[in-house]
Amino acid sequence: MRLIDNLFPGRAAKRAESRLKKMRADLQLKLLERRFEGAALGRRNDGWRSSGSDANAEIGPALSRLRNRARDLRRNNPYAERAIAGIADNVVGAGIVPRPLAKGQRANKRLIERWKAWGETTLCDADGLENFYGLQHKVMEAVPEGGEVLIRRRWRKSSDGLPVPMQIQVLEADFLDEEKNGTNGNNQIIQGIEFDPIGRRVAFWLFDEHPGATNVWKSLTSRRIPAEDVIHVFLPKRPGQARGYSWFAPVMQRLRNFDEMEDAVMEQAKIAACFAAFVTKDDASGGGGKAPALVDRVEPGIIQELAQGEQITFGTPPAFNGYSTYAWQSLHAISVGLGVPYELVTGDLKGVNFSSGRMGWLHFARRVDVWQWRMLIPQLCDGVWRWFMEAQAVLADGVREEVRADWTPPRREMVNPREEIESVKQRLRNGLMTPDDALREMGYTDPAEVMARFADHLEAIDKLGLVFDYDARKVSNAGLTQARPDGTVIPPTDVSDGNPPTTEEKPDDAADDEQGA
Repeated sequence: MRLIDNLFPGRAAKRAESRLKKMRADLQLKLLERRFEGAALGRRNDGWRSSGSDANAEIGPALSRLRNRARDLRRNNPYAERAIAGIADNVVGAGIVPRPLAKGQRANKRLIERWKAWGETTLCDADGLENFYGLQHKVMEAVPEGGEVLIRRRWRKSSDGLPVPMQIQVLEADFLDEEKNGTNGNNQIIQGIEFDPIGRRVAFWLFDEHPGATNVWKSLTSRRIPAEDVIHVFLPKRPGQARGYSWFAPVMQRLRNFDEMEDAVMEQAKIAACFAAFVTKDDASGGGGKAPALVDRVEPGIIQELAQGEQITFGTPPAFNGYSTYAWQSLHAISVGLGVPYELVTGDLKGVNFSSGRMGWLHFARRVDVWQWRMLIPQLCDGVWRWFMEAQAVLADGVREEVRADWTPPRREMVNPREEIESVKQRLRNGLMTPDDALREMGYTDPAEVMARFADHLEAIDKLGLVFDYDARKVSNAGLTQARPDGTVIPPTDVSDGNPPTTEEKPDDAADDEQGA
């Protein structure tokens, strides 16, 4: 090399310059890695496996296995079942109820009546088992378990006698052909979902039967179903993610290990119970006399005669003393990974005071809001309402205008009703919220109806001349009578029975007393 360098000094200079640049680049890279421990190489991070693949490349190979293992955990692990049921109960409860927002009251009333006849009965379910609120709960149980769920629209004939000629069918994610990948013309198919060139979902490739059904003996072929007839419910974690994976993915191994730990502790206790007592003999015990027969069980109050030179030693097998701490830490990690409170997963309220319990449930309430308003309402509820509007529009008396729905989630139980209601009152008095907002926060689906009923009630008690301390028009917060304009007329009553006078005019001496005060 030195001879070549001497013969071609220009090439040697360029090669040396390139080598110097590479050394500088390597040095800068090492310095950058040292600033971030997570990006550093070496012995500490040798076993750290990571990749730069997109969401679909990571999720695709693991979808079915994660889903099947999550279902197995739910079947056999009480904490997994409790977590899924707790999520569905708090997100859906008795149901997320729609309120149509048509321009006219007549159209609103017609839509409400038709929705009650369809959505609040089992006529909306293709299986005929649930009303729409029950289907909401079923969907919210399937999503944490399998990561996603499908809802398919089924058109019906007018001769079927349904309030609207449509039903909806809830399908497990197994119906989606995840092996279907490639192109379809200008469209791209990713794990059974077909996208157009600008990234919109245009079709789903679905099986006619569940691939795991016991009566399926032939090879299944998926069919292309237009996207307007399918709703895909899942919570995306990464941009560009086409499919949802089980919410148990971060805690699946911990749940499995916890099950095995419980089995090991139980087996240890069983084995320890088998070694109750041991009999030892010395040389003298082998003498001429016949030894009494030993019993094979130790019972309370037993008296056993031993031969000469025999003695009994009771077994003391080792015990695992750290099980309680391990269980507490494991169940806390499982709760954190699922985004639910530890108390909800375990039912353990030991050591929880009001402040800590309230803080935990306030954060869980934020998670419930995310699940409701990022997933269930925009994907499932709005999608089904759009189908409902299209189906009722084909009827002779259907509403033709485009009507959105305002969805009201279930009311949340108050941790401290007295303080929380006082907080609502203060926000109302300070103009931070309207009565309609307060009623919706309390879970009332139609604030206008509540206001109308309350107005009818106030009108009725005014006619009877009754005054209650909840009537802020007449009684203050401290229970004192509110001032009224002069000349306010109260319906006539019988003064002899001790009822108030018929007008608000006060005696002169009473007025003088008030002015003096």
